[in-house]
Amino acid sequence: HILTNYHVVEGAREIEVTLFNEKSYAATPVGADPVNDIAVLKIDAPVEDLIPVTFGTSENLKVGMRCFALGNPFGLDRTMSQGIISSLNRSLEVKENWTIKSIIQIDAAVNPGNSGGPLLDSQGRMIGMNVAIATRLGAQFGQSAGIGFAIPVDLIKRVVPEVIQHGRVIRGDLGVTHVSETENGLRVIQMEPGGPAERAGLKGPEVRKRRRGPFVVQEVDRSKADIIVAIDNQPITSASEFHSTLEGKRPGDTVQLTIIRDGNTVNIPVVLGGDETPQQPREGGLPL
Repeated sequence: HILTNYHVVEGAREIEVTLFNEKSYAATPVGADPVNDIAVLKIDAPVEDLIPVTFGTSENLKVGMRCFALGNPFGLDRTMSQGIISSLNRSLEVKENWTIKSIIQIDAAVNPGNSGGPLLDSQGRMIGMNVAIATRLGAQFGQSAGIGFAIPVDLIKRVVPEVIQHGRVIRGDLGVTHVSETENGLRVIQMEPGGPAERAGLKGPEVRKRRRGPFVVQEVDRSKADIIVAIDNQPITSASEFHSTLEGKRPGDTVQLTIIRDGNTVNIPVVLGGDETPQQPREGGLPL
């Protein structure tokens, strides 16, 4: 299997992997986890042509440790750059309202073409996967400004086996489909009809029908909707925190919602839903 970033292969009709011995192989997608920007590919190559990377751990990383980034910046294949770990536990938004936490910040030169390449420690063990850089416009896939980011390997080790087995990461679903941010938390705007949140008694906006002459109009009062302020005692102030807190939860898990309703704080247990059916490969792989 070949590991890379989802944004590298997203929408690709044909994917080719070139190994260190300059042999190239057609690759098929096995699956992906877009919210963590991870994709897994498969190639049919002789075992002797494959040298797997040695996984380390990101748990014991320290600021100041040396690191080495591998990749093909600007098409310059087999390029290595070195630097140090500049910071830990950064947050990086890779998809709207989805944020990867515990991101590794590095100062090793990372440019277009480094995405999906390994970040190694001084013993050659993989501690992360290069994913993005910072520019004046924010974290983008542009030219290096000396601030790079990598997905921690411990997250990768947790996600990849599930992607290989199921084609995706199976996550628990709360059934809240639309929220708005308030100073206290997230106001529930819309829920999946008959979904976990609605079954648990969560309330959305109050809808009233009024007759105006020959017409019947609907008036929506959002002030009556519940405001989610915490999930399992973890404060929730943004949609990104909402998704990140549910990360790792499975269908059937119970979470405790703390909400504000009519000025009162209420705790509501919700049993998460979600589809546990694995995606089936099509034509040798899953469409990305």
